[in-house]
Amino acid sequence: MQNKNVATLPQNWQDSRIFAIIYIQSNEMSDHVQYNSFEEYPAYEAGDLELIYTPEKSIFKIWSPSAEAAKLRLYDTGLGGSAFAIHPMEPASDGTWSVEVTADLMGKFYTFQTKHDGEWLAETPGIYAKAVGVNGMRAAIIDMRRTDPDGWDTDTRPLFKNATDAILYEIHVRDFSADPCGGMKHRGKFLAFTETGTVNEFGQKTGLDHLTELGITHIHLMPAFDFATIDETKPDSGKYNWGYDPANYNVPEGSYATDAADPYCRIREFKQMIQALHSRGIRVVMDVVYNHTYHTEKSNFNQLVPGYYYRQNANGSYSNASGCGNETASERTMVRRFIIDSVKYWATEYHVDGFRFDLMAIHDIETMNAVRRALDEIEPGMLIYGEGWTAGDSPLPYEWRAVKQHLDRMPGIAAFSDDLRDALKGTWANAHECGFAAGHQGYDESVKFGVVAATPHDRIHYGLLNYSNAPYATEPSQVINYVSCHDDLCLYDKLAYSAPYGTQPNEMQRYIRLAQTIIFTSQGIPFMYGGEELSRTKKGIHNTYQSPDSINQLYWNQKKTGEALFTYYKSLIHLRRNHPAFRMPRTEMLQQNLHFIDTRQACVVAFLLENNAGGDRWNRILVVYNGNRNVITLNIPKDNWMVACNGEEIRENGISKWSNDYLTVPPSSAMILFKA
Repeated sequence: MQNKNVATLPQNWQDSRIFAIIYIQSNEMSDHVQYNSFEEYPAYEAGDLELIYTPEKSIFKIWSPSAEAAKLRLYDTGLGGSAFAIHPMEPASDGTWSVEVTADLMGKFYTFQTKHDGEWLAETPGIYAKAVGVNGMRAAIIDMRRTDPDGWDTDTRPLFKNATDAILYEIHVRDFSADPCGGMKHRGKFLAFTETGTVNEFGQKTGLDHLTELGITHIHLMPAFDFATIDETKPDSGKYNWGYDPANYNVPEGSYATDAADPYCRIREFKQMIQALHSRGIRVVMDVVYNHTYHTEKSNFNQLVPGYYYRQNANGSYSNASGCGNETASERTMVRRFIIDSVKYWATEYHVDGFRFDLMAIHDIETMNAVRRALDEIEPGMLIYGEGWTAGDSPLPYEWRAVKQHLDRMPGIAAFSDDLRDALKGTWANAHECGFAAGHQGYDESVKFGVVAATPHDRIHYGLLNYSNAPYATEPSQVINYVSCHDDLCLYDKLAYSAPYGTQPNEMQRYIRLAQTIIFTSQGIPFMYGGEELSRTKKGIHNTYQSPDSINQLYWNQKKTGEALFTYYKSLIHLRRNHPAFRMPRTEMLQQNLHFIDTRQACVVAFLLENNAGGDRWNRILVVYNGNRNVITLNIPKDNWMVACNGEEIRENGISKWSNDYLTVPPSSAMILFKA
């Protein structure tokens, strides 16, 4: 069977298209192969799906082995109006449908339609669309090189050696700049990340300059691909969403661009953002949501190959491990291929430096390992991490799932540590239960487990952990340590709900400093929720995915009112960056150089980092966490110590000397001592 249908438009087609639709007739009743299961569908290996454009012709191709017929529609505009041409597509034995149009279609838009069980399904831009019109309803034909900002060909990824060197800062594009007091012109847009010299009402740095001042190494961007729930024709309507509602996976979100109707604009401005962050030595991790789609029956996937891209329960209904109505079937050949193609595209076309997988455990292990291999071909060591759990059960066998307990089968891939998160601030399931940082007893072993990044260590009593019962990371680079993120209550709000009766404002600040000091002095990869250095609060709301800017935005003037906290965060980050003892890349290094001290009291964890661990200039480091709301005294090795952190401030050249064989630790505080 021929795998090509050539459609030649008449020479005057550009003049006549307004008055009539050009429809090239074809026999829709072509031979149609019947399949008994998705497993019988032929896989397609070539890299030419969707569109191959030249000025002389464009070749359109989709994979839809179950279709009875398929057609291409061409439009002048990205939204509204009628198609000026409709071309039938010809099937091939490999499951594809294609058509070749011999005309210069630059600047036009297109959709596909497929026929199943005698019914034409809705139009779709396809699943591989790389440019779209407003609201992503139609794919656009553009010259991608025209989307490159000046100097794009010389943009390089900032130097990065070990995964444990990363300091991750999670931020939502709109939250970052929505506050007028932040001084940014392009509020809520990609371009806000390119602005320099911005300040708050007190003259303090905001935006990109603030990130540089803070010292983070990686921005973790919450979903910035094209998502479904924001009407891009009304960018100033105030409607908000986190973006975990995928529509077009390979195109930036239009509401973050200055002109969503221009297909070039969102692409160019996304690249300008990446370029600006790279120029400051900051890498970019993209939050990707391949585990589900916003629409199910009406999704782009289902308009091409109904059912194939999703898992089904035994009764044929859609399974729902995402909690969003569906879950994708990564173990199927063409779903896995789509995920791999997509991350490779973002890494090459947009210079994205890493990926965070939403509900990673919905995906299968083989797919995640294939992603790792594919990205290593582009640049070895790009960060790949995700949530090592699902939101519900799945028909995917547990032994296939990319859960945190299977990290030993996923080298080079990391998972978030909910063990340490909830040990520090209390369980996510009970807003009123506090954790170690506010004096709750019983979490000491889980804190120690976080300190060694869930790797094997002979001083951990695994039977006393809050969620796990064994180490699950083979290397410290496989664990993301954090105390809060966009999900659930942010740190301040969780502490406000759960703090013991009578807690004073200065105590709240102690709890925050203690929790984050534990994160940044633990092995593994530290992660912080953007804005917490500004005392971020979301008014006590657990799930702000569609709350207004007034709840979600960073309030930049809080940098002044919470100046001491910002200074502490900045000092803590620089401490970690300057001292490799806190970020050893190998488990054997931890086992050789990290030794816990038996504190013999509840809610106290202490350890030594010895032998110039990790090549540190400090020969010996003592770290003590006191979760109690009272002063404690702890026996320590007698030495000529210098105090670098006393719970209130951090000075790497030393705050004071300490040479006793005991240490007095203030309430709800961390202390760090060193011997140079």
